[in-house]
Amino acid sequence: MQNRFFQLSLIFALIQLQALGCLASVGQTNRRLALSQPLTILWQHQSVDEQTTNLTSAADSERIYLPLTRGVLLSMSVKDGSTLWRAETGGELSASPVADGRGVYVASQTSYAGKLDARANGALRLLGSTTGVTLWMRTLPRPFRGSLAENETTLFGGTEDGRVYAINKKTGGIVWTFQHTAEFASTPVLSGEQIYVGSTDGVMFALQQETGKPSWRYQTRGALPGAAVVSDGKIFFGSVDGYVYALQETNGKLRWRTRTGASVQSVALTINGVVAASFDNFVYSFSQQSGRQQWKRQLSGRIVAQPLASDDGVLFAPLAGDACVVLSPRDGKQLNTLPVGADNNVSASPILAGDVLIITTRNGVLAFSPPANKPSTTSSR
Repeated sequence: MQNRFFQLSLIFALIQLQALGCLASVGQTNRRLALSQPLTILWQHQSVDEQTTNLTSAADSERIYLPLTRGVLLSMSVKDGSTLWRAETGGELSASPVADGRGVYVASQTSYAGKLDARANGALRLLGSTTGVTLWMRTLPRPFRGSLAENETTLFGGTEDGRVYAINKKTGGIVWTFQHTAEFASTPVLSGEQIYVGSTDGVMFALQQETGKPSWRYQTRGALPGAAVVSDGKIFFGSVDGYVYALQETNGKLRWRTRTGASVQSVALTINGVVAASFDNFVYSFSQQSGRQQWKRQLSGRIVAQPLASDDGVLFAPLAGDACVVLSPRDGKQLNTLPVGADNNVSASPILAGDVLIITTRNGVLAFSPPANKPSTTSSR
């Protein structure tokens, strides 16, 4: 009987190992795009009626949602850049959108005389992914700024009147509101049960996702315009005061801070450390554990866009120059160059849509992928 039990257990274990092997194979076929490998233009889209903005696009594996001027959001096919639908919000888009299985969440604003104007001028919409039809809309006293963030049930964002909102993704109802004295214009970051968001008066907040109650706060000497990154129990972010900060995630205690040559707009996490883009036109790499500088490299212009990091490289989009560059996370050496056209960069961050790299330019969108046999296509709107 014991031998029979042992045989059955062994068979079951082998079946489990086989299943794990299959899962591993699937994971290998869905690895992120290698930024250091040769990449060519798969397709390009040229904006005609409206221009691109500095807001970052949202995407899923099939669609890209491109923010344009005049409050227009354009949905395009990841495969070939063809236009799927076009939606107008009746104002101007105010924050970078996010997308999920329900659709795309879009923040906008209507014009008004000034910040003291009593009229509500912020709005948030859920547009259906296949049609662009508005599924619900929520008006707000003031518009969202920076970028939106989301988990499975809730949407988060900060507004110019110092509020952080949690919005029910299914209904558009307000779950909770957190009030501060200064504007929020950064990208909220979710980790565990917390949401981390920086304000224009230099405060990094840790708020509980469920209730909005502050867990801790940390004061810097400059505005916090970019997104933080979280790794190994620490939160890393840059400040206009020129420092990169590392705080303990549980209590907000300072682990280290390291100075760069100018304001730090954004940071990214790599397998070798934390990279920071500074307004002195240098990219810095710091040790996650100690903050020790590992390397720095000068680029052609200021970097406002969030860097895009993969295992093999980090993509930067300088405002000056005619190309995006990929640096090695190990030593900062340039591994790749992606031409975008003369004076064509914007501060919208590059993103990945499946295995396609999407770069927003002043004139439209460029989609890069590994070399393929078919020629690239061009679309316009």
